[in-house]
Amino acid sequence: MEFTDQVHVGATHEAVDTVMDTNTAAAVGSGSLPVYATPAMAALMERAAAELCAAGCPEGWTTVGTEIAIRHKAATPVGLTVRAVAEVTAVDGRAVSLKVTAYDAREEIGAGTHTRFAVAVEKFMAKAEGKKR
Repeated sequence: MEFTDQVHVGATHEAVDTVMDTNTAAAVGSGSLPVYATPAMAALMERAAAELCAAGCPEGWTTVGTEIAIRHKAATPVGLTVRAVAEVTAVDGRAVSLKVTAYDAREEIGAGTHTRFAVAVEKFMAKAEGKKR
């Protein structure tokens, strides 16, 4: 399996979310305040990375997240938009390393790293489903 030229060092992709009552720390159980939840920020960062990597996968392949290390640096209240940017920092065979950063309208709110690994969808799902037996 080889990624297409869309997945290369320096390639970037952005994903956007709006802070709503449903994705606050209080709502998802990661805290008690009505601000953008760290798990929601992590998911947005991972979505940006997944969409970037998906664009470079051949038919029948996808990527799965294998590691994420982030810092949530600033709170974002309900009503503001958050955007996450994923940037490829290395490609090693089927592994892709990315820098992930999140921003609200005022500032950088989080940053870290994320690793994804390319898998053959049918083989991966067969192994996962095999756990039911």
